[in-house]
Amino acid sequence: MTYKTLISAKTLNQHLTDPDWIVFDCRFSLAEPEAGGSAYRHGHIPGARYAHLDKDLSSAITDFTGRHPLPNFTSLTQKLGNWGVSNRSQVVVYDDAGGAFADRLWWLLRVLGHDNVAVLDGGIKRWQKQGFALTTALPAVNATTFRPYLNNELWLDAIQVQNELAKRSIRLIDARTPERYRGEQEPIDPVAGHIPGALNRPFQLNLDSQGLFLSPETLRIQFKQLIGNKAPEQVVHYCGSGVTGCHNLLAMEHAGLTGSKLYAGSWSEWIRNKNRPIDKG
Repeated sequence: MTYKTLISAKTLNQHLTDPDWIVFDCRFSLAEPEAGGSAYRHGHIPGARYAHLDKDLSSAITDFTGRHPLPNFTSLTQKLGNWGVSNRSQVVVYDDAGGAFADRLWWLLRVLGHDNVAVLDGGIKRWQKQGFALTTALPAVNATTFRPYLNNELWLDAIQVQNELAKRSIRLIDARTPERYRGEQEPIDPVAGHIPGALNRPFQLNLDSQGLFLSPETLRIQFKQLIGNKAPEQVVHYCGSGVTGCHNLLAMEHAGLTGSKLYAGSWSEWIRNKNRPIDKG
């Protein structure tokens, strides 16, 4: 059996010694970029490799990009092989933020044609709450070859977003908090507001009070109400920099609403061009 959206701590624990299972710790803090690596060194799920959002899962920022540009896929492919990921691997990714950062690697692997990747539901907090052990030991990694099958139709660039919005052919969903969406607060980016026509669905709404994803049935009802008459393939997610937008995309996939896409550059890229419209309220 393969896992393509979410996986429980119990199921992961049963497969920790399976050589075809590869685990990634994706903990990260926007305020303190090295905090995730430090947390990893102080204790992680046995066998987990550490993937850094800025250094491994993004490329360098330029004058035209957002805060987390898509990585160089050739470089990421090489890293995956060096981490021991092959095309037959079941990959599991986790963080300590409800999947807010782990979902980036989940989505990137799908872009590279690797669908056997799942986010640990509840993350490392759930793992510990279930009584499973952590370790400070670094994993023994056997490098292999990972062959990518890049699907560049899974994301849109800014021009595509503008064109599709003009044709009213997409439903754009903003995963940021309501205060940031409305432009009342903007603690990260230099311009506040949202892309005109976007609807707001804070990614936190995908989780229950325990930090676990809502049931597929509940998520399906909620997203169907949001997207209206648009097909899942016409839905495009974005956020501040293309990371937490993947959370809503994952929630839709978990709900059986498959095929939505990501505006990878997201708000922090959109505002780089002063000619692009913004909205508030």
